[in-house]
Amino acid sequence: MQWSRLWGLQRNRVRTAVVILNWNTRDYLQRFVPGILASLGPQDRLFVADSGSTDGSLEFLSETYPEVGQIPLGENLGFAGGYNKALAQIEDAQYYVLLNSDIEVSSDWLEPLSAWMESHPECAACGPKLHALVRSGDGYERAGRFEYAGAAGGWLDRYGFPYCRGRVLQRVEEDRGQYDNPARVFWVTGACLMVRASVWKELGGLDSEFFAHMEEIDLCWRAQLAGYEVWTVPSSLVWHIGGGTLAPASPFKLKLNYRNSTWMLRKNLPATIGPRKASWRLFVRSLLDFATQVVYLLQGKPEYVRAVSDARREARARKITPERGRASGIPLGKVRIVLASALKGDKVFDYLRKKYEGSY
Repeated sequence: MQWSRLWGLQRNRVRTAVVILNWNTRDYLQRFVPGILASLGPQDRLFVADSGSTDGSLEFLSETYPEVGQIPLGENLGFAGGYNKALAQIEDAQYYVLLNSDIEVSSDWLEPLSAWMESHPECAACGPKLHALVRSGDGYERAGRFEYAGAAGGWLDRYGFPYCRGRVLQRVEEDRGQYDNPARVFWVTGACLMVRASVWKELGGLDSEFFAHMEEIDLCWRAQLAGYEVWTVPSSLVWHIGGGTLAPASPFKLKLNYRNSTWMLRKNLPATIGPRKASWRLFVRSLLDFATQVVYLLQGKPEYVRAVSDARREARARKITPERGRASGIPLGKVRIVLASALKGDKVFDYLRKKYEGSY
């Protein structure tokens, strides 16, 4: 293994460790690693943590980009477990960037994020704007619209459904500069997430039980309960393909989202709004999840019905210890995003901007 290579990168102080968690995405590494390497400053390093790939990913990196630090994990531990194990081996960095393998960066994407963290010590995590990267012939084309995974920073609605500045459910906005000011948000996507290393260690990293999906929102929520803030820094821009590991229509992905959302609410909501209010909202959320199963049944999608059913069963089975304390000023949304989207249609974005003007 490349322990000597990893050690060589560790001997000098690293400002930012950019870490790609890879699982059989050699084609993405071949396409996007050159741009990432070209964008790094002298105190920044790129690492690839590999989840037991069988497509020659590590061999390709060894032959073509020996300057990339390799962290073989030996098996697929999921997004959460993989990053926890990988970042534990990068001890001296000030900041970590969790970066998907299907991200294309610009030459100046990283510096605005690092500069923001350095000038805002209260900020635990920040992220860029995400635009879509779409297939075009044999390559990809940079689109002017936001990308589903994170757009321009994320929020949670009253019942824990995530949405973004620039993306609500399946609706996605064109970027017209409407979110070009830095803004405090509730979460930023794990597709490109910069987190202060000291806060990562303080919080114990991601919740490895999540495996994948919603774990970055849980991390951002726990950081805010600990007194930190989360921001989007729109002067940084990256492009994301999305769905590179799990297809958007995957029943497994659906199960993870519903299960992990319930876990996240049970963990963090009591300390945010109080146990009694949290119990009521969790009850309503369970009714909404059941209603979703009914809709899928009527649509003739039995695999989705099973996915949500399995999610609800697994969510109930886990014993959750809620986060302690009571934080104030956490920007938890009050809107009912599914209802707002149904009533407002394409005007939902204007509605949200007006409703949250000054904080949105």
